[in-house]
Amino acid sequence: MGEFEWPWEYNFPPFFTMQPHDKTREHQLKVWTDLVLKYQKHKNEAILTVNQDTPLFSNDTIKRQLSPDARLQILEELQKTGNAAPLDKKTRWEIYWYTLDEWADKIYAWVTNSGLNNTVCTLYELTNENPDEEFYGLDHGVLRKALKKLEEQRKCELFDDDLDGVKFF
Repeated sequence: MGEFEWPWEYNFPPFFTMQPHDKTREHQLKVWTDLVLKYQKHKNEAILTVNQDTPLFSNDTIKRQLSPDARLQILEELQKTGNAAPLDKKTRWEIYWYTLDEWADKIYAWVTNSGLNNTVCTLYELTNENPDEEFYGLDHGVLRKALKKLEEQRKCELFDDDLDGVKFF
């Protein structure tokens, strides 16, 4: 994993203040939502806390940081597209650089391509024994939600036991 590449806007001070003009703010939100997804994917971190000062929301070089209200606005935009969900009273969020449906499709494609239909796997095996797959190291909360999508489609069955397993169909 190399160093994260920031977009040019990250070093532009007005980027850290929500712009009043509708078209400008719309573009700004698009850049911010893309940035959040890319940053979280790069860090392989599914949880984002609104009021935590991370490099994502605080640029020390230009001494600017995004306000908590603006952060919340960005996360709510991500929620509209299925790329985020609040975990509590909108202070902690799960970030999905792929929507849960996309994660489910990726996992099931891997299962099918690997010939693992009608087999049982633990969630640990899925996320820790497949380093070439995009779901390697995926947060178990996000993984469970993606597998729930597959369960709704009758493509798997989740087990809530000590093994934390799943059977694929």
